[in-house]
Amino acid sequence: MDIRALEVFCRIVELKSFSKAAEAVYLTQPTVSGHIKGLEEYVGLKLLDRLGREVVPTQAGELLYGYARQVIALRNQAVQALEEYKGSLKGQLIIGGSNIPGEYVLPALLGRFKARYPDISITLRIADSREIARGVLEGTYELGAVGARFDNGQLVYLKLWEDELVLALPADHGWAAKPAVGLAELSGQPIILREVGSGSRKVLEDALRSAGMDVGALTVVAEIGSTEAIRQAVKSGAGISVISLRAIQEDLDRGTLSTVPLEGMRLTRDFYLVYHKNRSKSPLCEAFLTFLLQSVRPKPSVGS
Repeated sequence: MDIRALEVFCRIVELKSFSKAAEAVYLTQPTVSGHIKGLEEYVGLKLLDRLGREVVPTQAGELLYGYARQVIALRNQAVQALEEYKGSLKGQLIIGGSNIPGEYVLPALLGRFKARYPDISITLRIADSREIARGVLEGTYELGAVGARFDNGQLVYLKLWEDELVLALPADHGWAAKPAVGLAELSGQPIILREVGSGSRKVLEDALRSAGMDVGALTVVAEIGSTEAIRQAVKSGAGISVISLRAIQEDLDRGTLSTVPLEGMRLTRDFYLVYHKNRSKSPLCEAFLTFLLQSVRPKPSVGS
C-alpha cells in the first residue's frame, strides 16, 4: 500500500474535496484521482463518494482513514527521530500568525529555530485570528498562533503567552495626564478599531458588552486590519485605540505615544498555538511545536 496515496486520501477526507486536497499536497487533480483509483483497486473497495459538492468517505473509507492516520503519524515519528539522530532536519513548514504573535513574537523564535536547523524553510503568513484558525482547519497551515479561540471540534489550542491591551493616545492628547478613564467616556472620542475577526477586537467587544455597551455606541473613524497601521494612525492624531502593549512599547519609551488606564479594568488576552487534532503533523511541524513549548513554557489550555 502506497503511503503517498494514503496521505492524499487523508487530505481528501479532511478537506472534503479533490481540488483542495490537490492544492494542499502540491499535486495536480488528475494525479490525486490516480492515487485514489490505485488505492481503491488495491483494497478492492470504494473509499470515497461524492455528495453534491462534497467528497465523503464510505464506511470502508472511514475504516481506512483511522488506520491511515496512524500509519502516517508513525512514519513521521520515525523520520523525525532519524533526522534528529543525525542532527539535521529538512523540509518546508507553512504556519500562520495573527498580528501580534506574527509580527512581534514568532519572528525571533523562528530565527532561533532556523539557526538550529539551517536546512529548513518556514513560511509565516499574517492574518487575523479567525482567518488563521480557518486556515489550520482547512489545512493551509499546519500550525497557527492566534489571539482568540474560535471553538471547533477539530481544533486544539495551547495557551502560550498573555498579552495586555491598553488605551493608546497621541502623546499630546488631553487624556494623557488623567489617572483613568471610564469605558463610557470612549463614546465621545474618535476610535480606531481592528477589523471584525481579530483577537483584540473581540476582547474590546466583550469588555463593552460586560459594561452594558456596544461597539455601535463608539465613534469609529476607521477599521484597520493591521496593528502596525493602527499604531501609526494613532501617532498621527487620527484617533485613539485599544491596542497591544507589546506593539507600542517602543513608542511609550520614546514618548511618541501615551496610554491611560481604563477605570477598574485590565484588558488581557491569551495567545494560543492552534493545530488540527486529527491531521498528522509533519516531522518539521512536530519539531517546531516542541521547540515553542520548550521556549515559552506554556500553561496548557483545554482543547476544543
